[in-house]
Amino acid sequence: MAMTEPGTPDPISPADPAEVAPQMAVSFLKERVYATFTGLAIVLVMYRTYDHLTAAYAVEILVLGVVAVVLAGFASDGIAHLAVHQQFPHGKDLRMLFRVALSGLGTLVIPLILITLAGIDVLALDTALLIAGYVYIATLGLIGWLAVRNARITWWQKLAALVTLALIGLIVLAIQVLAHSH
Repeated sequence: MAMTEPGTPDPISPADPAEVAPQMAVSFLKERVYATFTGLAIVLVMYRTYDHLTAAYAVEILVLGVVAVVLAGFASDGIAHLAVHQQFPHGKDLRMLFRVALSGLGTLVIPLILITLAGIDVLALDTALLIAGYVYIATLGLIGWLAVRNARITWWQKLAALVTLALIGLIVLAIQVLAHSH
């Protein structure tokens, strides 16, 4: 159990079940964003060098990259839990960490289908990677829109938030593509 002062609400395990859903949503969305950025960077780098790749190798690289970031997220959540609760996650908390981590793997589904279609000669590999990139970009856009659509801010603040998210996303993407292209 979390160590909090008597009378102080526990921010991690709130007494009100209605507060748990937003905290879970934050974790799930955060994991999806990390996995989506990673997948996008990987497919863009592979797109730049598709003529040297096979579909099987593209699947391997994409899966390994996204699984690595999902495992890193799981480890960071476990360490954060340990730091806050002063014990390793177990029971419901451990199941939640697993569910959050596994949700990041969902970002692989459509890109892997597309690359598999390239592997069986239904699509060209460069086309599959390009479409996968657009899928990842659309996913990030949807996550950003979901983040601001019901926010209690003015329309121009929502627009500013989306533009800021897009700019940060482009910077992160540029750094990841640069890092993966050498």
